[in-house]
Amino acid sequence: MESAELIAILRDVRDRVRASNPETAAGGTDIALPDLTGLVHARDAALGKVASIGTVNPRAGGPLNSLVQAWKRLLARVLDWHVREQVEFNRKAIACVDAAIEALNQSNRALVEFGNRLAAERGQREELEKGEQIRREELEKRLHEQIGAERARVEELEKRERDKSQELSDIRDHWVQWRGGWEQKLATNEMQFLRSVADLDGAFQYRLTLMDTNYREAVRSQHNEFTVRLDQRGMEIQKRLWADLERVRAEFDKLIHTELRLIRQRTGAAFQSLAASEPGAAAPSQPAASLAFDYARFAEAFRGSEERVRAGQRIYVPDFKGRGNVLDIGCGRGEFLELMREAGVPARGIDSSLESIALCHEKGLPAEAADLFDYLRGLGEGELDGIFCAQVVEHLPPERLPEMIRLAASRLERNGVIVIETPNPDCLAIFATYFYLDPTHARPVPEKLLAFYLSEFGIGNLEVRRLEQAVDSMPSLAELPNEFRQAFFGGLDYAIIGKKV
Repeated sequence: MESAELIAILRDVRDRVRASNPETAAGGTDIALPDLTGLVHARDAALGKVASIGTVNPRAGGPLNSLVQAWKRLLARVLDWHVREQVEFNRKAIACVDAAIEALNQSNRALVEFGNRLAAERGQREELEKGEQIRREELEKRLHEQIGAERARVEELEKRERDKSQELSDIRDHWVQWRGGWEQKLATNEMQFLRSVADLDGAFQYRLTLMDTNYREAVRSQHNEFTVRLDQRGMEIQKRLWADLERVRAEFDKLIHTELRLIRQRTGAAFQSLAASEPGAAAPSQPAASLAFDYARFAEAFRGSEERVRAGQRIYVPDFKGRGNVLDIGCGRGEFLELMREAGVPARGIDSSLESIALCHEKGLPAEAADLFDYLRGLGEGELDGIFCAQVVEHLPPERLPEMIRLAASRLERNGVIVIETPNPDCLAIFATYFYLDPTHARPVPEKLLAFYLSEFGIGNLEVRRLEQAVDSMPSLAELPNEFRQAFFGGLDYAIIGKKV
């Protein structure tokens, strides 16, 4: 009962607040909203009656009053089952009235919102009509201005036409008066024009004569300058010709000097051979076999110039750095000996060619003509600390190569270095190029065979270097696969380096 009474009190307060602020018009419109104040008051009175059901009227105090009040409360409690349905009906009726009041209030609020929207739309419509009226007025004003401008332009055109008509009339009136004076002025101007043409013709002839004179002077000056430059260029050509003649003369002198040197070498060799053939003469120190052609010129033509050979052998200089007694077997023209002299390494050479030895002597290089086997046998064991042998072993008979390796290894001291360079038979390109070009080649020496001979006679720490790739001299090999090219067309030469152990 207490919770129901509290809810009823809250509803009563809410309805009273709503009733104290009635809305008489919907959003400023002329529609009058219904006044719900009377309905609210009637609902409040009904709620009061509902609340008084089952209560006992208060009376003055006293024992009798207390007894009467107790009797009334007992009677109300006994009759509670009889009035319970009526109380519930009253409350439901009051709830229905509350719902009706709330629905009417919502209707009022909806009418207010509708009125507000109508007012807003009416304001927007009025604004649009006002803007349209302003645009219409501006358009009319602009149209009036354009009409005024067009009218003014038409009036201006009419005025111009009237002025032109007046001018044409004036010209027509004055043409007769001007014609006589114009013809007189035309005759005067014609005479002045002819006189001016005559003056211009005289000036043109004068300028033509002057330009011709200047042109002749310029041609004469250019001719003189051309003659001077031609003489100078002739002198320069003559000087260059004399310089070329001097260079050709120097080359011929060098060639003649070379030929005379070869003749002297051959003459000396012939005298040595003649002396050796006499009774009681010493045995020659070079092989008895000789070639029927100039091997020095052959080497120059097919092995390469001294500069090229020296550049190729420069890679061996670090291997002999710090050595004190180096032998070059087959020193040839002395390229390796020159490199050793530049590096400050004491070195000497032997060769079977008297011409090569004579050339080394001309360069001031220590070299002598000797058979390599006899020379190595004449050395003491361990006498050398370095041996260099380039392009020699392929000239030896195969059966004598082990003997040469044995003698060379025995003449090296401990940790002495030996370098042997020879054509690489693993590169098939040498058989198609220069190996068989040299008639003194016996047979190529494979790398593994030469390494076996060296290790057999106490040479260890072997290192193989492949020199002068075939693809550099035969560019068409670059089209082959890299692995195949390296296996069959690698270095044209190889060098094997080892140390005495």
